Amino acid sequence: MRTQRQVVDYSLQRRAVLRDVRDGRISALEVCDASPYLKNAATFHGEPTDERCPICRRDNVTLVHYVYGDELKQSAGQAHKAAELSVLAMTLRECQVFVVEVCRSCSWNHLIERYLLGRDALGDDEPPMQWKTGSDSHVREGRR
Repeated sequence: MRTQRQVVDYSLQRRAVLRDVRDGRISALEVCDASPYLKNAATFHGEPTDERCPICRRDNVTLVHYVYGDELKQSAGQAHKAAELSVLAMTLRECQVFVVEVCRSCSWNHLIERYLLGRDALGDDEPPMQWKTGSDSHVREGRR
């Protein structure tokens, strides 16, 4: 996505947690603590991957994208499918995306990365878009 910026990758932290589980310093029960809301978000809004769960090895992990931003108002913090992010990026000035991997079998979950999206990275050559709220919250409208 061309407007993605300020990416923070948590893969080193993930590796350290998995090493601690493998070495017995942390119990698998401590890291397999996904809330029912996170597991539901993985079921209905998540993006399946080809990567097996590093804890149970039964199922593949699912990526969930949570979006936060002042322009989102009451819909901030909701999970979105990856395909919806490009629309949000062109619609909003700026929003922050948190990507969490979740295993729906054993409840493993870990923050994978976070980044900023939005029009602020494009410059002034693009027409601004407005995210409508209310009953038609998924409709975008261009302003001239």
